[in-house]
Amino acid sequence: MVDTVKPAGTSEEVKPRSVRVVLMALMIAMLLAMLDNMIIGTAMPTIVGELGGLEHLSWVVTAYTLATAASTPIWGKIGDMYGRKGSFLTSIVIFLIGSALSGMAQDMIQLIGFRAVQGLGAGGLMVGVMAIIGDLIPPRERGKYQGMMAGVMALAMIGGPLVGGTITDHMGWRWSFYINLPLGAVALAMVTAVLHLPKKRSQGKIDYLGAALLTVAITSTVLVTTWGGNEYAWGSVEILGLIAVGVLSTAAFLYAETKAAEPVMPLHIFRSRNFTLMSVIGFLVGFAMFGGVLYLPLFQQSVQGASATNSGLLLLPMLLSMMVVSLIAGRVTTSSGKYKMFPIAGGALMVVGMFLLATMDTGTTRLVSGLYMAVLGAGLGFLMQITMLVAQNSVEMKDMGVASSSATLFRTLGGSFGVALMGSLFTARVTDTMSERLGPEAADAAGSAQLDAASLAKLPEAVRDAYQHAVAAGTHSAFLLGAAIAVLGFAAAWFVKEVPLRGAGPTAPAGAADGDKAAPAAQESLAH
Repeated sequence: MVDTVKPAGTSEEVKPRSVRVVLMALMIAMLLAMLDNMIIGTAMPTIVGELGGLEHLSWVVTAYTLATAASTPIWGKIGDMYGRKGSFLTSIVIFLIGSALSGMAQDMIQLIGFRAVQGLGAGGLMVGVMAIIGDLIPPRERGKYQGMMAGVMALAMIGGPLVGGTITDHMGWRWSFYINLPLGAVALAMVTAVLHLPKKRSQGKIDYLGAALLTVAITSTVLVTTWGGNEYAWGSVEILGLIAVGVLSTAAFLYAETKAAEPVMPLHIFRSRNFTLMSVIGFLVGFAMFGGVLYLPLFQQSVQGASATNSGLLLLPMLLSMMVVSLIAGRVTTSSGKYKMFPIAGGALMVVGMFLLATMDTGTTRLVSGLYMAVLGAGLGFLMQITMLVAQNSVEMKDMGVASSSATLFRTLGGSFGVALMGSLFTARVTDTMSERLGPEAADAAGSAQLDAASLAKLPEAVRDAYQHAVAAGTHSAFLLGAAIAVLGFAAAWFVKEVPLRGAGPTAPAGAADGDKAAPAAQESLAH
């Protein structure tokens, strides 16, 4: 007979074996959300070759990202109001429907639409995982499981490109989407069988106006960071118009949330200093991590001559370091209940790691760059899960979903800003360096080549040498910006208050020392 898992504090104790079964299902769902873009990136050249529509290529990723970011806070609120299990299972089903439809797409427009459906489901996957873990496991005990989450992230980033290339070459690009179906079916079956959470039915109504305004604000922000400097110039009417829409919709959203009976993002959660600081630090972590993941393989392929096929393996030093450090930080947090030192140490290592990466040039060996990546990975390892843990510990249990979704959203938006701003600096520096070395016309001609080892090998030696110096200069500027942003995270970490973690015995209510009025029952039970 399969044990079922109930929230801590209910009449039935949570059995460790059952918790592991549920966590395995949650990690599979988390893997689905993270692995998808990694796999699809490798398959995109083949997809474009078959479906055409090269001019719409960026929208295959943008549609997914937009739908994920816009739906994330809504999923969190739905889970708080109507029950976590039902909303989580629904998000898995929507994600699988989007995956199946994407695999059957007959042209690029269909694929973009179906990827948006996939993204809607993906928005609920990450939030559902974090919020359910928040329901089942007290913050004091949650550190023991941080290594699992960091391991899933490492597996997705390393294995995604390799799996995507293998599937595309041997089974066809459509299986890059179909592969989600059996994994999702396993997660659905496991969650349905062993996870029992209290069923809820809120008397309040969903804040449709707030959800609509937040969607517009997020969409405008993501489009600005995606299109700015690429599709349109930063000073163009389109970008300035999107910025105006983003600012106005954000202001309208904040006003609407003060009037809503059940706001989609309750503003009172930001009264907690720790929650606000973790949102800021999470944004900065996303900025650094996504920028690093994008530009490190680019540097190693273009300057160090590494194969694009093994692009996931190039990140191994950073990801392994992140996983090991996250596991250690989690164990120490569980045993001691102390955590303030980790955001500070993580912020410091992130600054040092980014600065070291900014020093790389055409003479930097793979060993040296691997050591630099390990330093950055250690910083991220101290920060990745701790930010979510402290954010969840800083709110009442009834707001666990919106706290998880808000923390996830800020990290996603940080990544979007990081890729955009670092990308603009990178492109400008590459263009300037090429022009200095080859002249404007030669630089434009060379600029049409792809930045990988195979394409560079076909270029004349002088052009290739100029290109490698240009990429090194571009990554220098990008990582220098990352280091400057990381300094803000390091500074913010010093203001974190070490509020006792729930589940650590007789402690103050979550956030009580932080200016919150948390429900006393939150100390005793994770049940809603």
